[in-house]
Amino acid sequence: MRAKLLTVRNGAKPRIADALISYAHRFHPVGLVFALQFFAWSMTPSLLPRVWFLQAFATGISLATGYGVGCLVAWTFRKCGVSPNWSDRTRRIGWWALAAVTAVVVPAFLVLGSWWQQVVRDLVGVERAERSFYVLILLLALVVALALVTLGRGIRSLKRRLTRFGSRFAPMPVARVGALVVTVFLIVLVVNGTINRGVLGAAERSGQAADQGTAEGIEQPWEPERSGSPSSLETWDTLGKQGRTFVAIGPTPEQIADVTGTDAPTPIRVYAGRDSAPTISGVADRVVAELERTGAFDRQMLAVVTTTGTGWVNNNVASAFEYVGGGDTAIAAMQYSFLPSPMAFLADRTTPQEAGRELFEAVYQAWSDRPEDARPQLYVFGESLGAYGGMAAFSSGQGLAARVDGALLVGPPNFAQPWKRITEERDPGSYERLPVIDGGRNIRFASDPADTDLPVTWEKGRILFWQHPTDPITWWSSDLLLSRPDWLREPLGPGVDPGMRWLPFVTFWQVTLDMVFATDVPSGYGHTYGSEAVSLWAEIIDPPSWSDEATERARHAMAGQ
Repeated sequence: MRAKLLTVRNGAKPRIADALISYAHRFHPVGLVFALQFFAWSMTPSLLPRVWFLQAFATGISLATGYGVGCLVAWTFRKCGVSPNWSDRTRRIGWWALAAVTAVVVPAFLVLGSWWQQVVRDLVGVERAERSFYVLILLLALVVALALVTLGRGIRSLKRRLTRFGSRFAPMPVARVGALVVTVFLIVLVVNGTINRGVLGAAERSGQAADQGTAEGIEQPWEPERSGSPSSLETWDTLGKQGRTFVAIGPTPEQIADVTGTDAPTPIRVYAGRDSAPTISGVADRVVAELERTGAFDRQMLAVVTTTGTGWVNNNVASAFEYVGGGDTAIAAMQYSFLPSPMAFLADRTTPQEAGRELFEAVYQAWSDRPEDARPQLYVFGESLGAYGGMAAFSSGQGLAARVDGALLVGPPNFAQPWKRITEERDPGSYERLPVIDGGRNIRFASDPADTDLPVTWEKGRILFWQHPTDPITWWSSDLLLSRPDWLREPLGPGVDPGMRWLPFVTFWQVTLDMVFATDVPSGYGHTYGSEAVSLWAEIIDPPSWSDEATERARHAMAGQ
């Protein structure tokens, strides 16, 4: 009996090892080698620190991608006639060698990855995270990777079944092509149906319901200079959640006077919600009616703002404009969607452009109808999708400079035009992350206020793009899948981990997931743009009596709001 127990115990380990090897045989060894390489790459730093579950998803997607790439490489070699016939002994040695390398690489890069993430957190001023979560990262990454590989195998099985079915009626080459076309069509149909009818529909319904609420601490304004007030053409309940917040906050005349040292009027803020008219052009017309009602065209400065998806306006940028303008300002904005910005960013890029064009053209027409010596200075600003939509009214950077007195476009997404063309046509020797255009005569880029200081005189029609080197919204592009961008060829910008490198496929997913918490970092990093806007507006507007001391007072006042 004792001998039998010893036999069972001694045989347990071999059986477990054989079971693991048997399971591994379900995967292609070349695919596993590439998956291991992609696993190591996925642990390297990117633009921002990642919470553990996002790191797990990035790693899981990278594992599945690496496995797929490895299988494709093996398939290509096999089609070219390269198919070594290894002996069973050689194969077994190969599997054990792969297992040994995996046993070293996986824990080593889990430790390195946790250390790199701490370095990135230090760079952007975020509190360090618990490193023990990296055990969970491995487990969740394996689940994600296996799910994606299983999905890929299911799609391959579907194509094979369609090929066999088609071969009954057509030659095999034709059946294969037909099966591929049908498979791709079905995938697109399912994905589009899921996104459009499922995800986007649910997001819009949820956003519309949330839009009925009011943020904590926000109360209806009573000043006639604000939309939603008793004097307004726009009722309080039609403004939407973000619109109500926008008109209810901002600096008071007293706060502005404390900064500038002179009396200030109440800044005008007008806004129209998406439900105020059946069409976007109708909403824009209501904004113009509010501008007329409040006497906005008699102010010294007027700014047109394109909001993000749900109608949000960065109050740092808006308040900075009002402080620098001494309160003799008006800001016009409107809501064009109920979709949260991430959803609109991915699935609806037409509506922000339509809203940007309609609002600017409606305001510009009313502004142009006034005598030239009785018009306010005209400015444009917007952030993220707002910057993207706001630029849609202009065909080029020079066209923008010719039609407005100034613009502050914040954190523009990589697909925004004419931002992308302007960046590509930058002066030789300047960086993609900080381009110089015609020496900086009209158009300038800045990640920090000091970046606006160039030798060339900044002429009127001052256009400024404000973008951080660590902002994934600005640097995300599908091109990251297979090509290294200039901003990763050049010296890396401030705040970017010196160890960041472009890696095929992996960098794309890293930057994609960086976007999820791009605003959960301190001002000056990621997609968080704060009171530095005061310095930038001071450069754009260039008021004669403004000083560095006034900038500091304004930033201090904004910090207390």
